[in-house]
Amino acid sequence: MNLEQIIKNTIIQKAEPIGFDEFMNLALYYPAKGYYSGGAQKFGEKGDFITAPETSDLFGFCLARQCAQVLESGDSILEFGAGSGILAAQILFELGRLEKLPKNYYILELSAELQQRQKDTINKTLPELMDRVVWLNRLPRNFSGVVIANEVLDAMPAKRLINQTNGFKELGVDCQDDKLVWQVLEHLYVNDKISVPVEVSQGYTTEVNERARAWIESLSEIMNKGVVLLIDYGMGRDEYFHPQRNEGTLRCYYQHKASDNPFEHIGEQDITTSVNFSDIAEQAFECGFTLSGYATQALFLISLGIDEYFLNEKNENKRSNLAQQIKQLVLPNAMGESFKVLALSKNTQVKLKGFKEQDLTYKL
Repeated sequence: MNLEQIIKNTIIQKAEPIGFDEFMNLALYYPAKGYYSGGAQKFGEKGDFITAPETSDLFGFCLARQCAQVLESGDSILEFGAGSGILAAQILFELGRLEKLPKNYYILELSAELQQRQKDTINKTLPELMDRVVWLNRLPRNFSGVVIANEVLDAMPAKRLINQTNGFKELGVDCQDDKLVWQVLEHLYVNDKISVPVEVSQGYTTEVNERARAWIESLSEIMNKGVVLLIDYGMGRDEYFHPQRNEGTLRCYYQHKASDNPFEHIGEQDITTSVNFSDIAEQAFECGFTLSGYATQALFLISLGIDEYFLNEKNENKRSNLAQQIKQLVLPNAMGESFKVLALSKNTQVKLKGFKEQDLTYKL
């Protein structure tokens, strides 16, 4: 049975629509059939989208520099959703060069298929460091070091809301005439911890991510000390809930083509929503984290000396390639401004180098 039929059967058995977050969870993570738990190529030119680590090794090298500033003896790194494993390989390679290798490099990955792909990537590039890499299926306890989540928050199932005459209601998913369709749920959406926009037009649609906030809380519970680096496309609350952003931020990616229809290519396309970094920052602060920096990806990478790798390269062909890669990572019309970096710290006072050129925490 295909995943679309499984989701339809779920709705039929419940005899009522399901929330969009439940639909998104099934579409992305249903065992062996969901987008992230199935076996299809997802990352890179043969997949559905290209991430920053797939674009250039320099992304991981710069992140490694930030890790090196924070890591103390006995500290580890914990990466969530490590994709193809290329970011882990980049960070470990550069930390080895800087003589700042972590005690362990933990990867929390629930997909067996992706775990294998990550093992293959790291074993192929850094076989001598394989014994430091540990795969987990749950959060470690008493963690000290650096947590990295690159394009993780955007893949957490979100609720979709629509403004009605008396307030916001959830947009759920129903099955009608054997088709998946949007359905406005009856009850008003109420959550004391999550802000929704005010004074927006009727029909205004947006997303809220309760699971992302819960995830931040769970991180605070397992961390003794260290830094969390969250890298994702998103924005602060004012921009997220701008009156002109009246169709929300939901996007689907299938073979490098974007759409806003989550009901096609189910299990074969990525479904994402942009990150409301103000929500994340608020939750982090409530949980005891300190906000240690918020910047565009461009200025974070520039602060960490991405240009130095280019300037130090003597081979003209390699220099030309690096120039193209850097443009993709830092130019505003590429990844430079749509992606942001938010740093959270706990029981550590380090002034992070990645925010030397820009710190926009006041905008959150």
